[in-house]
Amino acid sequence: MLLCLVTGMARGQEAVTFPAGDGLKVRGDLYLRDNNLPFIILCHQAASNRSEFYEIAPRLLNLEYNCLAIDLRAGGKVGFTENETALHALENKVPFDMLDARSDLAAAIDFVQRLNRKPVILLGSSSSASLCLLMARNDQRVQAVVAFSPGEYFQPRINMEEEIRGFSKPLFISGTQSEYSYLQRMTSHIQPGSFTLFKPEKGQGDHGTRALSQAGEARDEYWFALMMFFKEVIK
Repeated sequence: MLLCLVTGMARGQEAVTFPAGDGLKVRGDLYLRDNNLPFIILCHQAASNRSEFYEIAPRLLNLEYNCLAIDLRAGGKVGFTENETALHALENKVPFDMLDARSDLAAAIDFVQRLNRKPVILLGSSSSASLCLLMARNDQRVQAVVAFSPGEYFQPRINMEEEIRGFSKPLFISGTQSEYSYLQRMTSHIQPGSFTLFKPEKGQGDHGTRALSQAGEARDEYWFALMMFFKEVIK
């Protein structure tokens, strides 16, 4: 059963909950600009929560997208915001590592597809960036992936370099200057020119989606590169 609750948060998002495949209640923030626009599902890094996107989601709305920021079960409290999905997982003794969170992300895709049937974009941060890449491979509802600082977070169970070999959907990958050489290796089996691999030039940059929210010269570079990706690649 779908449950939607309106909150009084100043940023204007709507609190929603929906069940994952194993019955875990997943918490999300729905940012709805126009029900006819496509959705970006926003996934936080480990030990974080949906508050990672308080500043980012409104800017994505201005790019003509709806957003759903979710609490993955692999997360925790940041500032004054609890990760409600992680709390439910702990209370119900449900497995809660990042690979287990695949069920949460699949449920989020199901949720937005009930609102409209447009293809979905997945945007991930750090370990959830790798999770988004895994989910996008075989889900035809996913049009594209934006991955900030993906990596080999799932070794030895999964080797990301091999898992994304031949990845053919529109893809934007970025990281810090120091992460760039690794990201080149990670994407070495994807056809050159078929994806965007971005490195900041005006600063070291920041890990994960902090690149979009931390103050600094590099932040504008990341946003410009991302906007160009949406404009030129996503139709």
